[in-house]
Order: sequence, then C-alpha cells, then structure tokens
Amino acid sequence: MKKFLSLTFILGAAMAFVACSPAEKKEEVKKDQLNVVTTFYPMYDFATKVTKDKANVSMLIDGGVEPHDYEPSAKDMAKIQNADVFIYNSHEMETWVESVLKNIDTSKIKVIEASKGIELLEGAHDDEEESDEHEGHSHAVDPHVWLDPILVKQEVDTITKEVAAVDKENASFYKENADDFKKDLDKLDQDYAKSFKDVTNRKFVTQHMAFSYLAHRYNLEQRPISGISPDQEPTPKELKKIEDFVKNEKIETIYTESSASPKIAKTISDATGAELAVLNPMETVSKSKRDAGEDYLSIMNQNLDALKLSIK
Repeated sequence: MKKFLSLTFILGAAMAFVACSPAEKKEEVKKDQLNVVTTFYPMYDFATKVTKDKANVSMLIDGGVEPHDYEPSAKDMAKIQNADVFIYNSHEMETWVESVLKNIDTSKIKVIEASKGIELLEGAHDDEEESDEHEGHSHAVDPHVWLDPILVKQEVDTITKEVAAVDKENASFYKENADDFKKDLDKLDQDYAKSFKDVTNRKFVTQHMAFSYLAHRYNLEQRPISGISPDQEPTPKELKKIEDFVKNEKIETIYTESSASPKIAKTISDATGAELAVLNPMETVSKSKRDAGEDYLSIMNQNLDALKLSIK
C-alpha cells in the first residue's frame, strides 16, 4: 500500500510537472528526430543501434541505479509523457510500467514492450519461495531475455517494426540498421555456441539469477547465489548448499557483478577457495564505460571470455 500511495503521488506530481515545464516538451528535440525514451541500458543500446542519428534516445535508469529497485520520479514521468516512443523490456522487469501507463495519456506515445511474444522462463530459485522481506521485488518469471543473443534479435525486430510505424519516412533506414545489428548478434551467437560445444564442465555460479536464458541457449547450468533480484541474500541454509555445490563440483570461479555488492560471493570464495570474476548482466552500464565505447556486443564478448574460466 505504501508503494501504491507513493506512485500515486508521483503520478500527480508528474502531471503538474508536464503542465508547467515547457522546457521538457517535445519541441526541444530537433524536428527531424524522434524523441525516444527507454528504461534501462539494453533497451537504450538496441534503440540507439536501430535509430542512429534519426532519434534522440535517452534512458531513465542510469548512474548506477539498480533497475530492480527503481521507481520513477516526477521528472521521469514527464519524460515518458512527452516522448514520441517509450521502450521497455517487460512488465516483469520494469514492474512499475503498468501503473505508469494507466495514469498518463498514451494516445500520443508509441509504447513498445520489446520482449512481447517471447516465452519467459520461470523465475523460481532453488525451489524455495522468496521471503516476505523481498516481496516487492519478487518475479514469477525471469525477465533477463536480453542475455540471449537470439532473443535479442526478436526484441530488435519488435523495436524496429514499432518505431518504423511512427516514422514511416525512415522505415527502410531503421530496417537496414536492425539487419546489420542482427548480423552481429548472429556472429555473437556463433562464438558462444562454438566456445561451449565440446566442454566437459557446463556449470557456473553467479551473483544472481540473471543468466538463465544464456544458460538455456547454450546448454549450460547456472547456480545463482540469490534470486532474480540481486539484493536478495541467501539464507544460511542456502549459503551452505552453495558452498557445498562449489566444493563438490570443483567450481574454480564465482561470478560477481560490477554494479552489485560482492559481499556474499566473497564469503563463498573465502570458504571454498574459488576465485572471483565479473559477469555483467548489463542491468546498468556507467556513462564512463559507454563513453569509452563499450556496448552490448563488447560486454557480451567480455562475458564470453569470463565464462571460459568456468565452462571448459
């Protein structure tokens, strides 16, 4: 109830913000560009690759904010309301989107759910229910579809089709860009498949349950320390089971994330002797890394190199 009241207050504030903040309106964007608002990094990267210089693409969740914990501010609400196109991954990832869309005028906005039509995997963790303290971030299904390059192709097709419907004049431009990106995704898929084709160990331990789609695609076995949300810490019983798993399976590497605390992973590392390495779920990518040229493809290639430490 507290979160509902908070969101209701934000929605009201956002409407006032839109009404009295002309500087935020669409006219500020160049007339020959779409104003595209995305939720978090993968959506931003895919939209940018499709639209290139024909759109002004921004994202709401930046600066190290954990997407599972994000709630829209009044300014964020105004950005969505004033966009030509709003792109999000899914209701299961951005759980706040449904309430937002019910309380703004979407008649002038093209709303795109990038994962629409993709069958989502179940989000259960170790066959145990999540505790009440994590109720606000529980997921019945796993939303991390962007970590499977083949499913990304589906998301890119969805984004391209819907953006082209808004800007028909540049439809062929968007399709050409999407086709080029999908060729890169095919190459990425081939590199993963080739790397894991003949391996004997297919098990890996992750900070949280973000890599199920990647594991499913390449016939790997992910053992997550926490659930779908990285702030869910394991119980002492679960922690012991993970430590035993690492020891019994002779796991040499435990994967942490640059955007989340490695405290629990470090505990397991200390207890088992396994080394720590980074596996990036791309829920957030810092501006400094983006400015340095890192993107979805380069980070997925870094992830492939990291996984080779375990999958071999």
